[in-house]
Amino acid sequence: MKLKVQGVSVPDSKLSREITELVRDTQSPLLFHHSSRVYYFSALAGQHRDLSVDPELLYAGAMFHDMGLTPKHSSDHERFEVDGANTARDFLRSRGIPPTDVDTVWTAIALHTTPGIPQHMHPVVALITAGVEMDVLGMAYSEYSDAERNAVVDAHPRGNHFKEDIIQAFYDGIKHKPETTFGNVKNDVLADKDPTFKRGNFCSVIRGSAWPA
Repeated sequence: MKLKVQGVSVPDSKLSREITELVRDTQSPLLFHHSSRVYYFSALAGQHRDLSVDPELLYAGAMFHDMGLTPKHSSDHERFEVDGANTARDFLRSRGIPPTDVDTVWTAIALHTTPGIPQHMHPVVALITAGVEMDVLGMAYSEYSDAERNAVVDAHPRGNHFKEDIIQAFYDGIKHKPETTFGNVKNDVLADKDPTFKRGNFCSVIRGSAWPA
């Protein structure tokens, strides 16, 4: 029986089934379950924020968002986010999805690790980032009920060491192209000019999140 949480379930369509099959066959169980949780948390965030989205596009964005971390879809020179976005774009184009919808999913994936911008964009873009931030960083954790969190995690387990495992998965997916990790240049400016400035640390935020493991 398919998981249904507060009316949210994986769309019952040929496209969604093909996405599930491809991602399950390509990603590790860690990333597959993470991507699945991201879909549910994204869709639930849409309910919480009264945002309406096409569930197929949301599902595509969630399930493909980390495909760039897999050996099959990792390039030698692009950011992993762009690799994932390109993989989703090619897949959706091959299924005849309208170009504007393909562009929306591409943008959602490409920007999912760029805070401060997605929330001002198309709801699919905003919600994919919200789902990722919830599952990885525990952001807006208290906005989800215990019942919502438990149902999603029961169906798609985090495992006993998710925080360390996902950090390792990121590292394994990008270690061969460190030049693509160049990030927020404003951090560099502050670090250069302000001796009291302390950089934020993504891994520390993961380890300190509200999630128990």
